[in-house]
Amino acid sequence: MFVDSHCHLAFPELAGDIDGVLARMAAAGVGRVLSVCTRLDEFERIHSLALRDERVFASAGVHPDTVGVEEPTVSRLVDLATRPRVIAIGETGLDYYRLTEPLEWQRERFRVHIRAAREAGKPLIIHTRAASADTLRIMREERAAEAGGVMHCFTETLEVAQAAIEMGFFVSFSGIVTFRNARELQAVARALPLQRLLIETDAPYLAPVPFRGRTNEPAFVPHVAAKLAELQGTTIDAVETATSENFLLCFKLL
Repeated sequence: MFVDSHCHLAFPELAGDIDGVLARMAAAGVGRVLSVCTRLDEFERIHSLALRDERVFASAGVHPDTVGVEEPTVSRLVDLATRPRVIAIGETGLDYYRLTEPLEWQRERFRVHIRAAREAGKPLIIHTRAASADTLRIMREERAAEAGGVMHCFTETLEVAQAAIEMGFFVSFSGIVTFRNARELQAVARALPLQRLLIETDAPYLAPVPFRGRTNEPAFVPHVAAKLAELQGTTIDAVETATSENFLLCFKLL
């Protein structure tokens, strides 16, 4: 059984055909998904699906580059994290790719999520793009290692991955690792220990080869596993088993 450790089932590209998405997921051998929250006004939609379908888990958080939305507080996030089938805080982190300074509001939002995760005893889902130095610095300053979690849709260097692993985090690869021009990322995936890896789709985005350019969905996550197996010199069955067990460990489901 494969696990898609990060997707967005509440996004309109998937929500309009949720029964079909879940049916295709099951047919592809994907038994669990984590539907990730990016803004607080979508939480109830995500959570209601998790309550309705035992294959779906939920998170609570506000994406780092989402603006003009309800700002999270520690108490609000902790309250949402106590609800049934909510297994993580996030996604959170830093994203300097499209936004420019001053971004202290983004860094403070990240700190709020880490504090909430520590208080709630739930792992973090961390997004970092063009901001790895500040991401790691704030993780250390706020003692993110006490919460643990995952560096999702990883695209940074081996050194960043190793630093996160040293803090007890897992590293998750998306369909990007299957792209022909992703040689540097593939080298990172090859070098990391399988016991610290997760797989994801980040659906509806970043569909893996051979579906690149299409709307992504959880049914495609085995293609990420197949690429990891190739890079690691092992079998897809080994990647399926390891990443599924890692999901349970990361999100404290054992």
